[in-house]
Amino acid sequence: MYELNKKIKDLKPYDPVKGEMKIRLDANESCVNLPSEIIDEIHEAIDRIDFNRYPDPNASGVCGAFAEYYGISADNVTAGNGSDELISLIMTAFMMKGQTLITTEPDFSMYRFYTSIAELECVSVPKNDDLTINTDAIIKAASGKNVGAIIFSNPCNPTSKGLQRDEVKRIIESVDCLVILDEAYMDFWDESLLREACGYTNLIILRTASKAVGAAAIRLGFAVACESITNALKAVKSPYNVNTVTQEIGRIIFSHDEYLTKTKNYIVTQRESLYNSLAELERAYPQYFKAVNGCSNFVYIKSPVGRELFEYLYSKGTAIRYMGEYIRISAGTDGEISALLAQMREFCEAYKIDKGND
Repeated sequence: MYELNKKIKDLKPYDPVKGEMKIRLDANESCVNLPSEIIDEIHEAIDRIDFNRYPDPNASGVCGAFAEYYGISADNVTAGNGSDELISLIMTAFMMKGQTLITTEPDFSMYRFYTSIAELECVSVPKNDDLTINTDAIIKAASGKNVGAIIFSNPCNPTSKGLQRDEVKRIIESVDCLVILDEAYMDFWDESLLREACGYTNLIILRTASKAVGAAAIRLGFAVACESITNALKAVKSPYNVNTVTQEIGRIIFSHDEYLTKTKNYIVTQRESLYNSLAELERAYPQYFKAVNGCSNFVYIKSPVGRELFEYLYSKGTAIRYMGEYIRISAGTDGEISALLAQMREFCEAYKIDKGND
């Protein structure tokens, strides 16, 4: 009888928060939907698609729009079916079975998942007590035997902390292995290396349309690298990995630079508002919360009552991300933030009474 191999037999499918939630602040999506004028433009473009034809294998239109928006060359851009596809592709194609991947802890959980599927070793370097990356520890770990790559998010998911550009460059310039720099949240900060990516022969920068761009639904990501790495990425990816509908929608959205800049600035403002409100709640209930100030579109919070809070908010139709001793809350609209905070205060009062903490 056929049996699944040991690396997949005990895996469980991804399990997001289920149900019709009134407020969703669990997935770091944009709280801003596309305006009607852009949606109308998308409808017109979709009407012109020849659905019987394969997509452009190079995704030239959307790569060109992405490159123009960020001021880089389209020749160094590879499109993917979300950043997840690109991460998986890099793990399986750019590393050899048994090699070691260096990452940080905590960081994006999918790095370790794709490492296991690619049958790679994974070494997680602990972060400093303030949740910042220990640059020297990363460099030291990368000097070990059989290290093929380093990967980390900057700003970090889930901590929202960022590593300064010069420190990132120090890592890249101090190691012989590949460095995969995940800048999924860099639109909300100003320490990107995107325009310097092609100056390095060991760097891949990942970007996504799922956060500041507000197009999580279309699953679109990008890898930016020097010519040799870009050529290799395009050679090993599936020929038609990004469908035509996604390419057209992405091309249109990235052509609206004024809208993207305005939306990005709005989300940063909402993140700051959320953090300030949570810091105020922390002062009122210091035993329950410790908010971490960061530079993304969410706030990371240490809480000994995270599970109870998650369940209470879920019962009210509000979704946040529970992560053990931490919770993560995405920036929302003014109305969403107000409703969330009211529910959190209700929880604190109810929990205090239930536990007899007068």
